[in-house]
Amino acid sequence: MHPLVALIVGLLWVGVMWVGFWLVFPVLFPVTLAAAGLGAVGVYLLHAARTLAPATLHGPSPVAEPEVSYRHYLLGQVWRDWWAITATVVPKVARTGRALLLRITVVLLGGPWGFFTFPIWAALCAGILAAAVPAAALGAALTVLYGVVAAVGLAGWLVCVLALAAVERVFMATGRILQTCPHPFCYERIGLPVYECPGCGARHPRLAPGPAGAFRHVCRCGTRLPTTVPLGRFRLAAYCPHCEGRLPDRIGRVRVEPLPFVGGPAAGKTTFMMLGIRALHARARAVHGRLAFVEERHAHAYAQEIREFAEGGRAAKTGPGLPLATMLDVELPEPANARKVSHRILYLFDPAGEHYTGATEVESLRYLDHGEALLFVVDPFALPRVRHALTAAERALVEAAGSSEEDPADTLQRVLNELRTRPDQGRQKRVAVVVTKLDLLVRTGIGEGLADDGDLRGWLERVGLGNMVRVLDQVAGRVRYLGSGLDTDPDEIADLLCWVGGLSGERGLAGRSPDPGAEVPGTAPLRAPWPVRGRGDGRVPVGYQVGRWTVLAGVAAVTAAAMTVASIAAAERLPF
Repeated sequence: MHPLVALIVGLLWVGVMWVGFWLVFPVLFPVTLAAAGLGAVGVYLLHAARTLAPATLHGPSPVAEPEVSYRHYLLGQVWRDWWAITATVVPKVARTGRALLLRITVVLLGGPWGFFTFPIWAALCAGILAAAVPAAALGAALTVLYGVVAAVGLAGWLVCVLALAAVERVFMATGRILQTCPHPFCYERIGLPVYECPGCGARHPRLAPGPAGAFRHVCRCGTRLPTTVPLGRFRLAAYCPHCEGRLPDRIGRVRVEPLPFVGGPAAGKTTFMMLGIRALHARARAVHGRLAFVEERHAHAYAQEIREFAEGGRAAKTGPGLPLATMLDVELPEPANARKVSHRILYLFDPAGEHYTGATEVESLRYLDHGEALLFVVDPFALPRVRHALTAAERALVEAAGSSEEDPADTLQRVLNELRTRPDQGRQKRVAVVVTKLDLLVRTGIGEGLADDGDLRGWLERVGLGNMVRVLDQVAGRVRYLGSGLDTDPDEIADLLCWVGGLSGERGLAGRSPDPGAEVPGTAPLRAPWPVRGRGDGRVPVGYQVGRWTVLAGVAAVTAAAMTVASIAAAERLPF
């Protein structure tokens, strides 16, 4: 090249460099920086919207279907969403930046003109590379935003969990709510039943305020389930966590009252239980309350017993197996205030009398571990002193009617020995002593006049049960006595069962109770089933959607704030 031409070219190159670095670079670099930064932010916002806006389980950040119920959004899914966005945006921005740098280099430096376009290339590349700094800062700010949202949300969640748990604990304590299993070979005390989802039948073993939600748990099918009894958990089907047996409706809302019928074989326990159910049913009708069997089979069994009793004058002998409690759901207005209603689920345990004839047999009756009341059924003709006092004609009358061979004092002693193994030493609040076959007893010489004076306690002391009477006074807070026969006033039986069962439904609201005859109480549930409501099994829970939208709104707000601050700072630096 001619020296003059080389000189001209050199001077031209120097001039271009001077113009490029002193005039073009200061303008093109910030423009490129702003454009690259806006592009990175736009990519982030686009993928954040694609990830957080959808309501379906599948998407850029899929929500796995749980085995039972969804965990709280802020306990895991929020960070999976953050990682799904970050893991998508960062590589995409990096790839785009590398592609732009390569393209700019090829276009601007790929020929002889590269000597003159170098300032433009430098401005563009520097702007693109420098945009990584504000993009990283914004990414860090958005990560902090995720942490703040999670921390604030979890703090509110924890407050709600603790408050709801405290409310339920107070409710259970003030209502003295006892939950036990009525099924044979179990009879366990229950802290929290297993609840069944009405939508898909899934069993929820920990339906309480916790990691799956404070107010509601969302089942895998999408149904929203209440977490506490005051919120409606009692409206779900419940099962024993130990044996998986079905529990009564309203368990947890209404106190379970186990009422063991204690007595030897043929003492009259089943007959008295049948008379007691009839009397309670009549009382419920008289005071405009409600009584229902929990299970249909109990209603059928009761109807069968009524028929057999009407035909043969006595109830069928109880089977030898461990008893399933006959469960009654009872609501009775209180005498002093008809607007106030007392509720109980009565577990009537009527085992065969043979279960009380030995210590091992009594030990198998684990429901004795939980109750605070019992009914001690005394067959007067099982007492040795009464038997010896009967005449031949009276003995024949008793044998025709049937009587127990087990001394009631021995039966009670075995039961008390078992009760003493409890932490409270078997202390009972209420004990009802029922002397059965009173209609037959008053026809004998030793029982003559008993129906008139009604001093059953004194009569039991006179016929050899004085020690038993005194022991019961020590074991129980209160003891009441009742003579029961086929002609006993049903109101007296109802009064006794209301008292021993903790119900405030004694006489006084409607006078004498009507005779229910052969009418059988129904089995209609005394609570409305929980409705199946939710978003379906193909959509995320509402809590997830609210959490995602909150984060998305926060991302948009932080981005807008950052852009505003950047714009103000740039405007302040401009010379005009």
